[in-house]
Amino acid sequence: MSDDKLVLDLLDKATVRKRARMVAIGGLMVALAFGAIVGFIGGRWSGVIAGLIVSVPVILLAMSEARRTVWLEGTTVYVRAFGTRKVDLAVADGLDLLVTDLRGARTVGLFVRGNKKAINIALSMYAGTGGRELGVYQLRRLADALAARGDTPGLVFSELLVAQLRAEARGMAAAERPLYRLGSLAPAGRMAQKLHPDAVSKFVTSLD
Repeated sequence: MSDDKLVLDLLDKATVRKRARMVAIGGLMVALAFGAIVGFIGGRWSGVIAGLIVSVPVILLAMSEARRTVWLEGTTVYVRAFGTRKVDLAVADGLDLLVTDLRGARTVGLFVRGNKKAINIALSMYAGTGGRELGVYQLRRLADALAARGDTPGLVFSELLVAQLRAEARGMAAAERPLYRLGSLAPAGRMAQKLHPDAVSKFVTSLD
C-alpha cells in the first residue's frame, strides 16, 4: 500500500455497511413477496426460483456496496468491491458531474471515464440543509490532479472544488456552498442524472 494513497470514501464503513444491510433486507422482503405470489400461481418451485431471481442480484449489490472503497494515488483513482478498477484523472476521457437522488439524500459526484472504465467519486451528500462532504485534503488533492490536466474540463472541475474549499474556509452554510447549489440544479424525480457540461462551466464561471 503506497504512502501516497488517499481514501476518498464519503461515508464511514459502519454507515456503508448499515445502508447495505437495509438494501439487502429490503430486497429479500420484495423477493419473498414476489416468490409467494408466483408460488401461489405456479407452484412451490416456481416461487422459489422467482424469489432467487429477484434476491440474488440485490444481495450481490448490497455486498458490493459494503465492500466498496475509493482511493487516490497520484492522479489515479481506484475503486474496489469484488474487483478493482482504476482511472487516471490526468488522461481520463470524460469528466461529468453526476447527481443521484435516493431516499431523500442527494449525492453530488465526479463521474470519470477512461480506458473503458468508469468511477463515480462521491464529493458530497445532502439531506435538507445539511449533509456530508469530502474532507479538505481530499478535495485539495482532487483539485490539483484535475488542474494538472491543463484542459478546460479539468480546470472547470478543479475551480469548482477550490470554490468549495473557499466556501468551507469562510464558514458558509452547506446550502450556500457550490456543490450543494450545483446539486440543486438537477431536477427532482430522477435517481441519477449528469449535469450538462455547459451548465457546470457557466455555474463555475459565475462564482466569486
